[in-house]
Amino acid sequence: MELIEYPDRDLMMLALADRLTGDLGLALRMNARVTLSVPGGTTPGPIFDMLCAQDLDWDRVAVVLNDERWVPEDNPRSNTALLKQRLLISKASSATLIPLYATAAAPEDKIAELAADLLPHLPLSVLLLGMGADMHTASLFPGADALAAALADDAPPLMVLRAQGAGEPRVSLTAPVLRAAMSTHVVITGAEKRVAIERAATLSPMEAPIACVLGQAVVHWAA
Repeated sequence: MELIEYPDRDLMMLALADRLTGDLGLALRMNARVTLSVPGGTTPGPIFDMLCAQDLDWDRVAVVLNDERWVPEDNPRSNTALLKQRLLISKASSATLIPLYATAAAPEDKIAELAADLLPHLPLSVLLLGMGADMHTASLFPGADALAAALADDAPPLMVLRAQGAGEPRVSLTAPVLRAAMSTHVVITGAEKRVAIERAATLSPMEAPIACVLGQAVVHWAA
């Protein structure tokens, strides 16, 4: 694990947006099409605001969330809605969104279809992850009902997971997909998460799911 400390959050967001732009540019020079995977939530919003204005061949970029709550876009908890508002605008409006939600009563009814749409866009070229204080990443929560299966080497690319405290059922990229990314970054803020990620480096992925990627990740942290 490589850990980069920043003096403040604004500088971190600016530097990370620049790093992601560079990684995407390199991937685009080497491949006809590339895939960027990003987290939902509020933390990456400022990164999206800067990234969407970068001069890249966005029409050759596919974007997929790390995970999605099983809610429609008009729900305030929809990560897809946030992505459309903050990243898939300006110059990045020509990027292709790979959905992790489809209208259905239960995610199990659509998971095979969603996975089939994702497969042509793997492996991930650039991966940005967040982490919770409980050391979860994407929707790989400690104690989740299908965590062991999602961490397995033979896991399908997408799985449905449910966990106490997670709210709605989630559709998440699985550990093999995360580990296979060509470039991996983790963004965290605050003292609590700094302690958590250092502890995660000493634990198994079952105890700390973020540990499944730390071997190849650059962690970006600001207080």
